[in-house]
Amino acid sequence: MSKKGKAKNTKNKAKHSKLMSQKNNKLKKQKTAHKERLRELVKKLQDQKKRDDESKID
Repeated sequence: MSKKGKAKNTKNKAKHSKLMSQKNNKLKKQKTAHKERLRELVKKLQDQKKRDDESKID
């Protein structure tokens, strides 16, 4: 026989899935922020290297 009344454990499952999606979104934001910082740093170093090479030529 099936249970009468509300379904078992649905609130907990909904809460868990909400928390897990928050966690995953946070991790995605952190990864993208980290990638952006690395890109900026690489670009900065490349520009600096170009300037240093140009100054050596002059």
